[in-house]
Amino acid sequence: MAKHVRSIEWPTVLLAVAIHGGWLALTAAHGALPWPVLALLGGWFIAWHGSLQHETIHGHPTRWRWANDLIGGVPLSLWLPYGAYRRTHVAHHRSPHPTHPHHDPESRYVAGGGIGAAVARMRATLIGQLLIGPVVAIALFLVDEARRVRSDPGGIAREWGPHLVGVALVLAWLHAVALPLGTYLLCFVLPGQPASLLRGFAEHRADAAGPSRAATVASRGPLALLFLNNNLHAAHHAAPAAPWYRLPAVERARADRPEPRYRGYRDVLRRFALAPHDAVHHPALREGGNG
Repeated sequence: MAKHVRSIEWPTVLLAVAIHGGWLALTAAHGALPWPVLALLGGWFIAWHGSLQHETIHGHPTRWRWANDLIGGVPLSLWLPYGAYRRTHVAHHRSPHPTHPHHDPESRYVAGGGIGAAVARMRATLIGQLLIGPVVAIALFLVDEARRVRSDPGGIAREWGPHLVGVALVLAWLHAVALPLGTYLLCFVLPGQPASLLRGFAEHRADAAGPSRAATVASRGPLALLFLNNNLHAAHHAAPAAPWYRLPAVERARADRPEPRYRGYRDVLRRFALAPHDAVHHPALREGGNG
């Protein structure tokens, strides 16, 4: 995707050291921390690592894909193969119809009714997304992957083979530091998902201006660092090869910014805590089109 990298991007290398080193230190010291603190820090590092994976998928911090894959491919979340994330995210950026569920694998709109639409309605509010979204997102992904076992066994093997090797290494480390798997799931994996879902909640909307249908959340401080400025999502889509630390400059340089803008995540919370971000069916589908 990002083919313009000609040297090592040291800010991202240092970031990767901080994320992996912090995760190692936190898991090793888990016994000295009360569980609320462990869950807060554990969720932070899982979400931060997910943001780092997004960077490596876009070709950072080196021009060598194998090096980027080594940096981002460690499956700290346990459930999401790096190869699957790459496949769906690349397809998302290449989609000719962003947000349409028939064309964009990262779309949160649904094409049908029944239970799927009912769950989507519950996730259409921010509170609903944060409460049930983590478990639902993981479950839906695993169901889709189970279906791919028959339709694309080669792809499953290519993505899940390296993933399971990585999971085995993560589990070996957890065993070495005497961190029970149940504690890791409850204090690291599950708390890490709401943060990622918060970032993605208002990123796209089908009726948004611009070809990417992307929005901008003008957040600064801890959340911008956690999300590696991907909250400036319209800027990211406008310059997908730009590293995270240059996105604020990309945002400032854009003269025409027609996309939806929020002042920060408090603004998103104020607007959509209990109100749906949008209808669960894409406008083309609501109008009876075939998409």
